[in-house]
Amino acid sequence: MTFEIWCVFALSALGLACVPGPNSLLALSHGARYGYKKTIWTICGGISGFFILITIAMLGLGTLLETNPELMIGLQWLGALYLAWLGFNLFFASASSIEQTTVVSILPKELFKQGYLAALSNPKVLLFFTAFLAQFINPDEAFIPQFLVITVSFLCIEFAVEFSVARLAYRVKTLLLANGRIFNQCCGALFLLLAVMAIVNGKAALWGN
Repeated sequence: MTFEIWCVFALSALGLACVPGPNSLLALSHGARYGYKKTIWTICGGISGFFILITIAMLGLGTLLETNPELMIGLQWLGALYLAWLGFNLFFASASSIEQTTVVSILPKELFKQGYLAALSNPKVLLFFTAFLAQFINPDEAFIPQFLVITVSFLCIEFAVEFSVARLAYRVKTLLLANGRIFNQCCGALFLLLAVMAIVNGKAALWGN
């Protein structure tokens, strides 16, 4: 992979990472609730999930979901249920929950698990990675080095963006504390919206068949 192609990939990956999604929303919520340092566990969980998705996509298994719509729809509904669960818990959290959760200890493995499951909540990402990453693979060059460069670059960019979001949320924590109920409801509503979108897309795919 030439440096010019890598630059194009890096800019594309940065644009993708900046698009709001379950993991960036989780980084925002956890950054305000638990602090940006603890949120690193959340981000690492998401990065691990993305690594699995990228690996599967690069191995060509993304086409398995494309040719088996029932499997895709089933996974999509499971992901939607998880996002809905996150949204429900956040939406009905008390106004003081942000302040309380900065004091109450939360296990890193719980933060990691939430980030990991959020990354895996949308199987359509597999199809996107399959189409997106293939544009930057040169079939005339060794696959493994290209895979490592693309994977490490994407995950580093994703980590940097999510960490910046968590850091920003922590910096404006005072403002969020003053509007804790509203913040929780907004984050919860966004998670519920993502869940509804996943369900609608799943139904559309089912009816389309």
